Amino acid sequence: MVYRECEKVQVEFYMNENTFKERLKLFFIKNQRSSLRIRLFNFSLKLLSCFLYIIRVLLDDPTQGLVCKELNRSCSNQNYTPGTIDWSPIIWVNRSLPLWGLQVSVALISLFETLLLSYLSYKGNIWEQILRIPFLLEIINAVPFIITIFWPVLRNLFIPVFLNCWLAKHALENMINDLHRAIQRTQSAMFNQVLILISTLLCLIFTCICGIQHLERAGNRLTLFDSLYFCIVTFSTVGFGDVTPKIWPSKLLVVIMICVALVVLPIQFEQLAYLWMERQKSGGNYSRHRAQTEKHVVLCVSSLKIDLLMDFLNEFYAHPRLQDYYVVILCPTEMDAQVRRVLQIPMWSQRVIYLQGSALKDQDLLRAKMDDAEACFILSSRCEVDRTAADHQTILRAWAVKDFAPNCPLYVQILKPENKFHIKFADHVVCEEEFKYAMLALNCICPATSTLITLLVHTSRGQTAPWEAFRQLTGTKQTLNRESQQSPEQWQKMYGRCSGNEVYHINLEESTFFAEYEGKSFTYASFHAHKKFGVCLIGVRKEDNKNILLNPGPRYIMSSTDICFYINITKEENSAFKKQEKHRKKHESKLSYHGASRLPVHSIIASMGTVAIDLQDTGCRTSSGPTLALPSEGGKEGRRPSIAPVLEVADSSSLQTCDLLSDQSEDETTPSDDEVSAGLEYAKGYPPYSPYIGSSPTFCHLLHEKVPFCCLRLDKGCQHNYYEDAKAYGFKNKLIIVAAETAGNGLYNFIVPLRAYYRPKKELNPIVLLLDNPPDMHFLDAICWFPMVYYMVGSIDNLDDLLRCGVTFAANMVVVDKESTMSAEEDYMADAKTIVNVQTLFRLFSSLSIITELTHPANMRFMQFRAKDCYSLALSKLEKKEREKGSNLAFMFRLPFAAGRVFSISMLDTLLYQSFVKDYMISITRLLLGLDTTPGSGFLCSMKITEEDLWIRTYARLYQKLCSSTGDIPIGVYRTESQKLTTSESQISISVEEWEDTKDTKEQTSYRSNHRNSTSSDQSDHPLLRRKSMQWARRLSRRVPRHSGKTAEKINQQRMNLYRRSERQELAELVKNRMKHLGLSPAGYDEMNDHQNTLSYILINPSPDTRLELNDIVYLIRPDPLAYVPNTAPSRKDSFCHTVGQDTREETQL
Repeated sequence: MVYRECEKVQVEFYMNENTFKERLKLFFIKNQRSSLRIRLFNFSLKLLSCFLYIIRVLLDDPTQGLVCKELNRSCSNQNYTPGTIDWSPIIWVNRSLPLWGLQVSVALISLFETLLLSYLSYKGNIWEQILRIPFLLEIINAVPFIITIFWPVLRNLFIPVFLNCWLAKHALENMINDLHRAIQRTQSAMFNQVLILISTLLCLIFTCICGIQHLERAGNRLTLFDSLYFCIVTFSTVGFGDVTPKIWPSKLLVVIMICVALVVLPIQFEQLAYLWMERQKSGGNYSRHRAQTEKHVVLCVSSLKIDLLMDFLNEFYAHPRLQDYYVVILCPTEMDAQVRRVLQIPMWSQRVIYLQGSALKDQDLLRAKMDDAEACFILSSRCEVDRTAADHQTILRAWAVKDFAPNCPLYVQILKPENKFHIKFADHVVCEEEFKYAMLALNCICPATSTLITLLVHTSRGQTAPWEAFRQLTGTKQTLNRESQQSPEQWQKMYGRCSGNEVYHINLEESTFFAEYEGKSFTYASFHAHKKFGVCLIGVRKEDNKNILLNPGPRYIMSSTDICFYINITKEENSAFKKQEKHRKKHESKLSYHGASRLPVHSIIASMGTVAIDLQDTGCRTSSGPTLALPSEGGKEGRRPSIAPVLEVADSSSLQTCDLLSDQSEDETTPSDDEVSAGLEYAKGYPPYSPYIGSSPTFCHLLHEKVPFCCLRLDKGCQHNYYEDAKAYGFKNKLIIVAAETAGNGLYNFIVPLRAYYRPKKELNPIVLLLDNPPDMHFLDAICWFPMVYYMVGSIDNLDDLLRCGVTFAANMVVVDKESTMSAEEDYMADAKTIVNVQTLFRLFSSLSIITELTHPANMRFMQFRAKDCYSLALSKLEKKEREKGSNLAFMFRLPFAAGRVFSISMLDTLLYQSFVKDYMISITRLLLGLDTTPGSGFLCSMKITEEDLWIRTYARLYQKLCSSTGDIPIGVYRTESQKLTTSESQISISVEEWEDTKDTKEQTSYRSNHRNSTSSDQSDHPLLRRKSMQWARRLSRRVPRHSGKTAEKINQQRMNLYRRSERQELAELVKNRMKHLGLSPAGYDEMNDHQNTLSYILINPSPDTRLELNDIVYLIRPDPLAYVPNTAPSRKDSFCHTVGQDTREETQL
């Protein structure tokens, strides 16, 4: 069978019908680019026809009309009587032949285009095409010109060609639409509406001008300029009346045009106003030109609160080099009223742009010009009830930004640590719960660590506290404490000056502070830089290593390429140096020490800028130089140890513990007999189980075997032990109690710093977790390896739970903010329950050190609230004044914050913001808090100044003592003083002789006070005795003569103290009764041992001549002990810098 070969046929496929009509339709309508050209040509024709009409009007002379010549009249001498109108100038015009030819040509082209487009747009209904207003206007303007071709007599017939302006407006709108479609760009409704409004207004004015001018040919014979003047005056409602229409047709036209304007223009303005309001809500766009010429950062948040906004703006714009940056806020919610009012302030309105949109939409990211941004800050909504869901939203935003703009640096805030590994690609990440719990843990062993870190990461504007204003607000006088030579606000002066210290960095070879210490040891450079310049060198980073080393120790040798990190009032680049004279007067040498009141040479802050530093004439002493001489005091023969000099290059002989410190280098591998009998043998190692991914491994004290879960429960016995309360365990050290709602993974970071290997095991405090909800099994798996860690299900609302968990002999009580109460209908009410519970604890257990976390920093004014305390009220007024001045930390002088007893995680938001300028701040903070452990890097600890240490006298001598003995670097002092401004609640003694005889009162007052204290318990048991004591106080106040108002006020104050004494006795009796009911011994409960008459504050990097006081706590950065454990026996002269990069696990085989 023979198959015939078939011919191949080429088939063409068309997207549209391959007919002539469809091809024309594709060219004129469907194709954007060709359609745009057609509409642009049509728009040009309409403008040309209007322009030809204006030329005809300018060339036309109504006095030479053809009709006037035929009637043999002189049009210039016509006299119009009322009711009579000569219509000939209105019907006939003078049109030259060339002008007529041009107008006919334009009319033919326009009519042909209109008919063609109507044919192509025909969809079965002919009347729909004919009755359109653009089609009717085209017929009116084009058909009469075509008629004049065949009937020349009508060549001078008036035709309203000026109506083509409305056709031009219609063509312009279509052309803009086609333009947006052609360039594939989203059309702006605001732009279109403004265009429509302007074109409508111009068409109304142009129509009125041409209509009035033509009709007044039979009246006033107005020119085009006169008609323009009349229309502008009329539409602007001015109405001078010098130009008015004379005949009724022109008057009628004016009435019609005014009515049209009153109907059309308000509609257009309403639509424009609506679009404007919608644009204000959404924020519009950030222009591409500005994005390419100016620098900007983008802030992405779920919901923008006024506190969050002001914290970001104040911190971001506190840096001088960021003043020219723009901040673009991208938020999915509508801007609230408070934020709108703030952004209307001129200081922010020119630099902050609010865009309503989502970071998950590329269109909104394009509006914010994310690809051109210098950085993107993504913040989580910590007020959400479901914090995990808030983290999920943050993760998606970070992914979306990274996908859209891969080169944009990301600064991300995350809430829960288990979600941190999803955003490891971000440049900088701050995990809220990690930092929060680590900071609260260090607060228990290094008081006020939260305040220390907050002040370090806060950018100072060079402002000091308004001391004179505070003196006026307190209303107190020096006579309250005649023996004190310092003013009542002296602590605020010192605290305010030292709070301006921040962390800065500089290259060693470029530094005036540290260049001379190249080749010297780190401790030598730190001590002498502080002695000479007042700066505190805390860490270094090698050029070829990204890891920062805090106090790498005396064996680290400074190199010219090292990056130095130091604490100072301002950075070195903003400092001016002046050399002091070598030869000083003798009386100046006597003023070398003024105690704590002397101004430090490095604490003079200039506005945004320059610090003048006096260079002391102290040459760098060599290792063989003289030591500091001890002060000579008569009457004491005891020999005191001298301070050794700080060696330029340290050896092993210099690494001895200082006798003023506790010996923490003891051999803990050989436990004592007591420890063995008590089962306190601990191992050192890395925790075998971590509750979440991404936790930094920390060398800790661990148990040899994990504790059974049943033994972790404090209040319930099991088969291994029968203890049911903290008292039964018989702990040697005081407890640390943490009250939290749930045992989240972040709580793991509270335990790790307290069990770190560098904490002496004899000083480990038992940790009790007071949880509202039972912990999960995976959390118990993580904590069962740590010694002396227990949990208990209970709440701080319940007094029985507090007593069972051992609150009466606890060292610290940490109250963590509950997640379920973080969101409230009224913003600042989220802390209401926490504040009231802490106030109850404060009243019941006044000797307990309570550390509280709040959601809103503004609520710290309610902590330990005393309504009638004059000093607290004065601080409240001072805070208001500071807030009005725009201070970043208006609450800085609140006593709970200064003492480190209150903390809010929002205060650490500045850490993320400051990382934009100082990219090392997060790393340094993590090292200080113990969240990261870099081999060779030191850790934060503290020491207390005792009576045996007061011989050191000054902070500079302490600096030398520490650097020369243990290699520690002090960075600040935590000081506690007696509050001398007001009478404390604890001062309850009343004495009659205090008013009658002021010369001999001390013995009688002390006798009555002691007698009062001895009988307090008896009076608390008998209400009758208490009432009689109050009656006695009232009779006593009547007997006293009324010398002055001050005496009466003093009596009233002490009467109130007596009443408060009785109230506190009732509270103490309540606690003791509950302890007896629970079977607990009330022996350890001391209800009157409180510290309400003391105040505490921090001095960061104080001046070298600051006097040390008893019970001062000094913050230290201690070198890593494991850095000196070699694998092989090294030479004594080997430098530590050769072993920095080695892994700790390889260095130590424990």
